[in-house]
Amino acid sequence: MLLDDKIVKIREDFSYLDEQKLGRKIIYLDNAATSQKPNCVIDALSDYYKYQNANPHRGAHYLTVKATEAYENARSSIAKFINAKSSDEIIFTRNTTESLNLIAYSYALENLKKDDEILITILEHHSNFTTWHYVAEKTGAKLKIVYLDDNFSVDMTDFENKLTSKTKLVSVTGASNVTSCMPDIEKIVELSHKNGAIVVVDGAQLAPHKKVDMQKINCDFFAISGHKMLSPMGIGILYGKKDILDNMKPFMYGGEMIEYVYEDHSTFTLSPTRFEAGTMNVGGAIGLAKAIEYMEAIGMDNIYERERQLSEYAVSQLNKIPYIDIYYPQNAKNVGSAIAFNVKEIHPHDVASILDNFNIAVRSGHHCAMPLHKYLKINASCRASISFYNTKQEIDEFLTHLEDVRRTLGYGLE
Repeated sequence: MLLDDKIVKIREDFSYLDEQKLGRKIIYLDNAATSQKPNCVIDALSDYYKYQNANPHRGAHYLTVKATEAYENARSSIAKFINAKSSDEIIFTRNTTESLNLIAYSYALENLKKDDEILITILEHHSNFTTWHYVAEKTGAKLKIVYLDDNFSVDMTDFENKLTSKTKLVSVTGASNVTSCMPDIEKIVELSHKNGAIVVVDGAQLAPHKKVDMQKINCDFFAISGHKMLSPMGIGILYGKKDILDNMKPFMYGGEMIEYVYEDHSTFTLSPTRFEAGTMNVGGAIGLAKAIEYMEAIGMDNIYERERQLSEYAVSQLNKIPYIDIYYPQNAKNVGSAIAFNVKEIHPHDVASILDNFNIAVRSGHHCAMPLHKYLKINASCRASISFYNTKQEIDEFLTHLEDVRRTLGYGLE
């Protein structure tokens, strides 16, 4: 399996695997909720607060100059990572949720009108659902939903049928946090642009696992949460095309995004500072840049291929278990590493709680995707989400203890 010769060394970079300090063994299969952080990221965050702690872009003294350099270098690293044309297209936010809200308030509310249409898929995280509910309510636009084919993937025929001359905004996940479907974003962007619509991509579950290229994808906006890709919590990214960003109103108002303040009005800078009011999460930005450096050293193609191999193995074994229902695209070309499943007759919360007794961490619930679960005719599910630092041995332990879940509750006993 790819990276097997390096995995021991890679796992040494993650302190959560130190059983002595943690007080227990843990098999962490909740990476879609948040990733673990390598020590180099934690060190980078600590070093900022120890040796560079100052407010960037404010002042001329040594520390603020160093903080500014580190902050802007982080922006440049992220621009390069996603192949943006310019670092001016990279806006720091708290997370994907804030990035989507920024688009809603600063672009959609200003540009959409009554009877315009917003097109999303049933796969979307609540952040990419409720945001557009709000825009539709405020503007009179209509929200339309694209459904799935029989393989838990976006039905592109349904998408094309619902894409009309009234469609002004399309917002779609880059990878589902439930079914792991990776929609054909490039095709969606191509069709949408031909129709005159802008395209927003929720990249929270895509960017940590697969190389993304803004010039190739050609979407208008792309949102990322840093904490899902090895970085500290509280830092996110919004990529936006510069010509669109510079014509959007600010999302928040305050220091640093000001060009000039008069007694009766204010003028504002262009992107990215127009959308970065007040003191930002400088340490988080530096930590995210270090996380990207770490992933690039391993190689994004290597990360994707390892996670694909581990996921394919897990799915192949789950498919053999008669009491498991699995909600995952079978034999798909592009698919993520979050595997949603249920143990028949047992509530997902009970499954997760019992697995935790065996030191296995999985998610249970609706995963901020209630509409999708209703569409699948289930109330909730368990989710085992895999990262490159997981191992086949950990997957095997997870599979073994699924039978223990049933035995704990009296199933499968003679």
